[in-house]
Amino acid sequence: MKNQRDERKKKIKALIYDKHYRPMKQKEIGYLMQVTPEDRPEFVKLLEELVEEGSIEVTKRGKYKPIEKEVLKGVFTCTKNGYGFVTVEGKEEDYYINEKNMNGAFHEDTVLIETIDTQRKSGHHTEAKIIKILERGLKTIVGTLEKNQNFGFVVPDNQRFDSDIFLSKEECKNLTSGFKVLVEITDYGDERHSPEGKIIEVLGHRDDPRVDILSIVKAYNIPTEFNELIEKQLKTIPVEIDGDDYPGRKDLRDLPTVTIDGEDAKDLDDAITLSKKGSHYLLGVHIADVSEYVTEGSPLDQEALKRGTSVYLVDRVIPMLPHQLSNGICSLNAGCDRLALSCLMEIDEEGKVVDHEIAETVIRVNERMTYTSVAAILEGNLNERKRYENLVSMFELMKELSDILRERRHARGSIDFDFPESKIILDKKGHTVDVFPQVRNAATKIIEDFMLCANETVAEEFYWREIPFLYRTHDIPDGEKVDKLQAFLQNFGIYLKINREELHPMEVQKLLTKIEGTPEEPLISRLTLRSMKQAKYTVQCSLHFGLSTRYYCHFTSPIRRYPDLQIHRIIKENLHGTFTPERFAHYERILPKVAEQTSKTERRADETEREVEKLKKAEYMKRRIGEVHRGIISSITSWGVYVELPNTVEGMIHVSKLPGDFYYYDEATYSMVGERTGRQFKLGEQVKIRVAGVDMLLKNIDFDLEEDDDGEDQWNKADRQ
Repeated sequence: MKNQRDERKKKIKALIYDKHYRPMKQKEIGYLMQVTPEDRPEFVKLLEELVEEGSIEVTKRGKYKPIEKEVLKGVFTCTKNGYGFVTVEGKEEDYYINEKNMNGAFHEDTVLIETIDTQRKSGHHTEAKIIKILERGLKTIVGTLEKNQNFGFVVPDNQRFDSDIFLSKEECKNLTSGFKVLVEITDYGDERHSPEGKIIEVLGHRDDPRVDILSIVKAYNIPTEFNELIEKQLKTIPVEIDGDDYPGRKDLRDLPTVTIDGEDAKDLDDAITLSKKGSHYLLGVHIADVSEYVTEGSPLDQEALKRGTSVYLVDRVIPMLPHQLSNGICSLNAGCDRLALSCLMEIDEEGKVVDHEIAETVIRVNERMTYTSVAAILEGNLNERKRYENLVSMFELMKELSDILRERRHARGSIDFDFPESKIILDKKGHTVDVFPQVRNAATKIIEDFMLCANETVAEEFYWREIPFLYRTHDIPDGEKVDKLQAFLQNFGIYLKINREELHPMEVQKLLTKIEGTPEEPLISRLTLRSMKQAKYTVQCSLHFGLSTRYYCHFTSPIRRYPDLQIHRIIKENLHGTFTPERFAHYERILPKVAEQTSKTERRADETEREVEKLKKAEYMKRRIGEVHRGIISSITSWGVYVELPNTVEGMIHVSKLPGDFYYYDEATYSMVGERTGRQFKLGEQVKIRVAGVDMLLKNIDFDLEEDDDGEDQWNKADRQ
C-alpha cells in the first residue's frame, strides 16, 4: 500500500517538474492525471504531503509549481553559541544556519531548509535557512526552577535549548526555586512569547545527593523504571534452572570454567573454557542464554528494544533488563548451573579458527575471577597463584592464545587505539573524591581477544548461511578527513598509502606502530582516531574497518545489548530447524528497524555516560581552583587550547588568555599561532596550567597558562594524600 502511494506521488511530482508544465490548481492537475471522483480525497492528500515535504510549493492563488530553490529535509543541531547546523541524510557536509535564519527552530527539530547562495567564511559549510519545522525534537526538558510571586520559569540544563520555559503560578505553587524538574513543552512560543510547559516530574533540589546525575539521565530520556506488565512477566521466570531445561543441550559442566570481570560487575554474561588438543587450542566462549527467558514480542522484549543497551554511569547501572534477570538467572554466577549459547572453537597455532560449533549448552562456572586477580597471577603474584593454583595453568594458556590472536589481528591490519578510560570514585553522598586513568591489563586484553574471536566466528558463519542477521559495521573514513590527516602527517615526514582513493586499515596500524613511543604519538593517535567514523549496527555484512575484517557482529553480551539478544534468537531458530520462509521474511522486515533503534540507543547511552563523566570531573576540579599541574595539549580550536591532565581531566585555555600575542588557529598544522611572535601551541605539547575556574552548568573547566618555572606541580601532592 505504501509503495502504491509513493508511486502516485512520484507521478504527480514528475508531472509538475515536466519542462512543459505550467502552474495549475488541484482540479486541473487531477483532470490531466485522470483522477476519478472516488480517488480525489487521496489525490488531494498526496498533493498536501508533497508540499509538506518540500518537494513542491503552492502559490497564493492555489497553483502548484516546482520548488525554485533546493529544499532539503534534515535534523537541526543548535550550538551553545547560538548558531546551528542541519544534518541531511546522504549529504556529507552539514548546512550552516545563522541565528537569524532559525525561524523558531529548536535543537533536534526536523526541519526543511533552503540553501543560500553565500557561504561561510571558512568555506566548509553551505549556508541555509530553515523554512519550515516538520517535527519538534525535544518534547521534554530538564532544568532548574526559578520562581517569583506570580509565575515561574525553568532554566534548561541543555544549553542548546536557548530559551527559558514559562510556568504558570498554579503549575509550580508547591515548589521553591532551585528544584530540578522535568518539563513537558506545551507551547514552543514565537518571537514575542517564551515557550510554555508543565511539570511532569520533580527530580529533587539541585543540592540533593545524586540529583545532578539523575537530571542528566532524565534529559536523555533514558527509562529508569520497569512497568507492571514486566513485573508480571518476571513472576513467571524461574529463579534457578531445573532438570527440564537440559534435554537437547550439550552438558559442559565438567569443564573448568571461569568468568573474568571487573570487581563491581554483577551481570556476568560471558564465561571461558580453554584446553589444548595437540598444538591446537580448544576455546569455549559461553554466553548467557537470555533468549530462553526474554521471548520475542513479550513486554520484557519490547522494553529491552526500547532501551537498546544498559547504561553504565559512575554511581549506577541503568539496566536493559531487570536485575532479577541480569543479576539472577541470566548471570553466570559461580557454583550455579546456567543455560548458555556457546561458541566452541578449535584454533591452530597461528590463531586461525579451523573448526567451530555453536551450540545450546548448560555450564557451571567454577570461579568468579576479576581482571585484577588474573593479571596478578600472570605477573607472578605468589599469593594469587597459590589461591587459584588449580587454574593457573589455564590462565597462562589464555595469555598464550590471547597473544597469538592479537598478533594475527595485527598482521591483517586491525587498529588498536589504547587510550586509558577514566575511573571516577565517589563518596557516599555522590561527590567526586578521585579521578584517575584505568589502563587495560593482560586480563582485560584476554577477554577482549576471546570475545572478538567469537564475534567474528559467529558473524562469518551466518553470513555464509545467507539468512537475515545483524552485523556490527565500521565504514571507511571519509576521504576529506583522510586528506586532512595526510596533509598534517606530511609535516612529520609521514605518508599514508592510499589505494584507489581508499585507506586500508593496515596503513593506519602501520602509522600507529611507527609513532609508538615518540613525542608526537599522543598528537597523531588522537587525530587519527578523530578521522574515523562511528561503528553501527546494520543488516549488511560490509566491513569493520577498525578490526580489518569483513565479518563481525555482537554476540557476547545479550544481558546488556539488544543486538546480541536478537542474534541469539536467530541462531537458536537455525539450530532448531525452525527458520521457515515465514520467519525469514519476518526477520527481513524487522531487522533494519532493530539496527536503526539500537544504533540510536547506543549513541544516547554514550552521550549520557560522557555528560555524567564531564559533570563529575568538573565537580572534582572545582575544589582545585588555583592549583598548578602539567598536561598535554589534546585539542585545538579557533576559540581555545584544550589540555588533558594525567588524571584524564580536560580543560580549556581560552584563546584570549594566551599570553603575549594575538593568536589564530592554523587548521593546516592543527596549531595555535601568534600573529606577531609566530609562537605556536601544538597538539601533544606539554604545558603547565593553573586551574582558573569551573562552570558546573556547562560542565566546563577553565585553565590559565602558567609560564614561570616556580609554580609547583601539586598533582600528586593534592590528590594522593
